Amino acid sequence: MNVLHSTSHSRHVLKLISLFRSSPKFRHLKRNVTSSIENSGGNVFSNSTASISIKAARDGVDTAVVEDEGPKLRKFLVFEGHRAPFGATVRDGGVNFAIFSANAVSATLCLISLSDLHENIVTELIFLDPLTNKTGDVWHVHLKGDFKDMLYGFKFDGSFSPEEGHYYDPSQIVLDPYAKAVISKEDFGVLGPDDNCWPQMACMIPTSDDKFDWEGDSVLKYPQRDLIIYEMHVRGFTQHESSRAEFPGTYLGVVEKLDHLKELGINCIELMPCHEFNELEYYSYNSVLGDYKVNFWGYSTVNYFSPMTRYSSAGTRNCGRDAINEFKLLVREAHKRGIEVLMDVVFNHTAEGNEKGLTLSFKGVDNSVYYMLAPKGEFYNYSGCGNTFNCNHPVVRQFILDCLRYWVTEMHVDGFRFDLASIMTRSSSLWDAANVFGSPVKGDLLTTGTPLSSPPLIEMMSNDPILRHVKLIAEAWDAGGLYQVGTYPHWHIWSEWNGKYRDIVRQFIKGTDGFSGTFAECLCGSPDLYQEGGRKPWNSINFVCAHDGFTLADLVTYNEKHNLANGEDNNDGENHNNSWNCGQEGELASISVKKLRKRQMRNFFLCLMVSQGVPMIYMGDEYGHTKGGNNNTYCHDNYINYFQWDKKEESSSDFFRFCRLMTKFRHECESLGLNDFPTAERLQWHGHAPGTPDWSKTSRFVAFTLIDSVKHEIYIAFNASHLPVTITLPERPAYRWEPIVDTGKPAPFDFLSGDLPERDTAIKQYSHFLEANLYPILSYSSIILTLSPVDDNT
Repeated sequence: MNVLHSTSHSRHVLKLISLFRSSPKFRHLKRNVTSSIENSGGNVFSNSTASISIKAARDGVDTAVVEDEGPKLRKFLVFEGHRAPFGATVRDGGVNFAIFSANAVSATLCLISLSDLHENIVTELIFLDPLTNKTGDVWHVHLKGDFKDMLYGFKFDGSFSPEEGHYYDPSQIVLDPYAKAVISKEDFGVLGPDDNCWPQMACMIPTSDDKFDWEGDSVLKYPQRDLIIYEMHVRGFTQHESSRAEFPGTYLGVVEKLDHLKELGINCIELMPCHEFNELEYYSYNSVLGDYKVNFWGYSTVNYFSPMTRYSSAGTRNCGRDAINEFKLLVREAHKRGIEVLMDVVFNHTAEGNEKGLTLSFKGVDNSVYYMLAPKGEFYNYSGCGNTFNCNHPVVRQFILDCLRYWVTEMHVDGFRFDLASIMTRSSSLWDAANVFGSPVKGDLLTTGTPLSSPPLIEMMSNDPILRHVKLIAEAWDAGGLYQVGTYPHWHIWSEWNGKYRDIVRQFIKGTDGFSGTFAECLCGSPDLYQEGGRKPWNSINFVCAHDGFTLADLVTYNEKHNLANGEDNNDGENHNNSWNCGQEGELASISVKKLRKRQMRNFFLCLMVSQGVPMIYMGDEYGHTKGGNNNTYCHDNYINYFQWDKKEESSSDFFRFCRLMTKFRHECESLGLNDFPTAERLQWHGHAPGTPDWSKTSRFVAFTLIDSVKHEIYIAFNASHLPVTITLPERPAYRWEPIVDTGKPAPFDFLSGDLPERDTAIKQYSHFLEANLYPILSYSSIILTLSPVDDNT
């Protein structure tokens, strides 16, 4: 979520909070569910009468309800339980429930059948005794019985005092933060009963039968320098009718199209948020398009352990277990094709908003622990979305570690991209050395939210025996103004979305003066940002476009944002995009302008593929997807955000071919994914003549050669000027330069692949230049030539 370059969805949580529907209250009892005590030491909850229900009522706790015409209550043996692990865990012939809440005075486990969930009925209540069902700040209970089609949640009672940071409400059922699946609505974008945007949610109870056949899957463990990352949206990838997917908009739909990614040369996908979120969070009528706005991107998490159930073809079937298995199947099938899977995770805020927001989970469990609060209980808003997750609190950081380990060990993901990751470096509420390190340090008292040079959470993740071996990528800024690109705490492990690369490359390619030197740094992996701190080129995730901001096609088509479709009078989204429309605004343009736009798209893509560091492509850019100049499409579940497979097929002989061949070229070249920054022994800079680079402010030409063990040597040049130029190539006795790429030429001659029938003819057309060690470059064009031995017979 790039808040520095797009307002994204950040203001809409507060703007639309009044439209949210609160979680429904559950019906009052018609018949008490009570218990009797057996010699076994457990409590059997049934329809019999005993003193426990009387005690509960006297203490002001709601007793369970069940309809007279409903099914017969099930019997559960109730035991003290164990304080660990957190969540619902199958053990000892039953299920153990354990949850942290330091400030609650009472806790109740709510069991809800699938059928009762939709009727807002609690099937059974299990009251937890603070004397026997609590250890320290952990409430726990162990049950044995029939859990078929049964879900769970918790009720907590305690102080409702926002000024002290507490929001306890015993009438509300809240989600277990450690729940492995969350059940609510069946279908994406469909309202709940009574047109409710927020129908009651409940948690899946695991069973001993929960198994998945990984078929021998193991992590791929690619060196990060070898990756080509593809940022994608699960629903958007196959929801368009032209995908012809059997399961459009789902994890299985992605599986159906994995071969497209393989053809494109992708070996790593970065999934936009797949944790459980509510797409109806922004639900409101959009008079501009005549449809409804939704939270399409998903940067507003409800539960971090649960995969988004409405991204699965199974939906809530089997209480969410099938959705878990569908996500696993996606990971397994991606690994079979040599594609790693990264998750975009949002540990900077949740869907609960501020004091005016909902109580769904963390707020009702222990608000003062999970959120960063001011002394009078106000929510800090470093995320721009109403609240800030209290990441460096000891309990919260352990929660984050447990969650990430789960996705690595149980779901087999290969790493994570952390949205607004700078928030994870800020000090927690009530920060001091004692609650972090166990002992006070003189002068160490910090105000809440202060950036830390060695944040405990980042240190723990970086040294964790599991997490330190997966990819960890930071979006190194937040909405509070903290910008850490190049300075993010890293322990030599963390990489960063290099926002400076994006800005500089956009400026240079469109012909802005004064960027030739910094553009050269970008080509080398941004050593100005990463070398001094001991990091490598692969710590830079290079990108030109991402989910927020212009697509690649729109970057060369629009000077200004065109966000009217968002229904906010074009006031949302970033105003400074470093874009250039090539002479005319919008898609209706002259033939010459359209040709220039195609050149510029090829220039940007070529730059990504020849830069040291890790290139990242945004979904749809490989065929030139347009969003009509909308640079903030967070709210559109329609063609604006859908990958349009028919358009991809139309461009298969044009831009998609170019992209496919460029990724292949990068994979083939040993020198385009170096483990360290290139030195003068390998890289030489050139100008219009060999060895004479021009770093002046007016220079719009950058060229260099790279020694390559596979291609011998590579010559790459960028002419971002409006004027053509004829360059002199470096002399290499007994070798000749062969043109491979020239973005100034129309397809298919923009890339002279070995299987191109007219390849030899195209090369001969430039033979008189090459024999003189010259090459002509059009304006706004880039070239790649490789060195080949001279054949004595020619």
